[in-house]
Amino acid sequence: MIINTGNRTDIPAFYASWFYHRIEAGYVLSRSPYDPHKIYRYDLHPEVVDLLCFCTKNPRPMFQQFEKLSSYRMYWMVTLTPYGKEIEPNIQNKRWVLQSMRELSDRIGSEHMAWRYDPILLNETYTVEFHIRSFEQLCKALSGYTHHVIISFIDLYAKTKRNFPNIQEVSLDDQKRISQAFVSIASSYDMKVYACMEKGLSKYGIDTSGCMSQAVLEDAFHIGLKPPTTYA
Repeated sequence: MIINTGNRTDIPAFYASWFYHRIEAGYVLSRSPYDPHKIYRYDLHPEVVDLLCFCTKNPRPMFQQFEKLSSYRMYWMVTLTPYGKEIEPNIQNKRWVLQSMRELSDRIGSEHMAWRYDPILLNETYTVEFHIRSFEQLCKALSGYTHHVIISFIDLYAKTKRNFPNIQEVSLDDQKRISQAFVSIASSYDMKVYACMEKGLSKYGIDTSGCMSQAVLEDAFHIGLKPPTTYA
């Protein structure tokens, strides 16, 4: 069984203590988002959990009791972007997050951590040239700490337009320029670029088969996973 902790919230950043309590208890209860009367119980014992997956913008709160996860395989996806406080007001200092990513990689191994550079957005400050320059700087800083970088281009939903009125849609030409540059830069730092739900980017050399697919996880741990043929 694979436990993906990142579908609803950032547990490492905000609920690390709660999660460790659930690890000690050996189970977790999850309420269905579609039916508030339906509650599922998931066993968290290492004997039944093949893999714990985390998606976060701040892994550091998990470090204090990290030894409690020593019996589990873990795969982490950590987001680090070059945006300022006007875009990400609640994110910790980016240098601090970068150092946390390096420390996490030292703890779990570079094959077991992916870096998310997403979403990519454009405005007068965050231009195509800015992203290409910033991406190379971050690749250099994370060289050897991960080999897997995930990108996406922002979707301008109504809420996004309301909260960030100056953000532009990323044109197909700009997507091409950024994608080709990112693939070339990442390759020079022994990284591969992935994208989720962005099938049109495959022609630029980006792997669009899935950012946390069965194949990605099997390659990371050199194991075979057998997903169920039927689901409850």
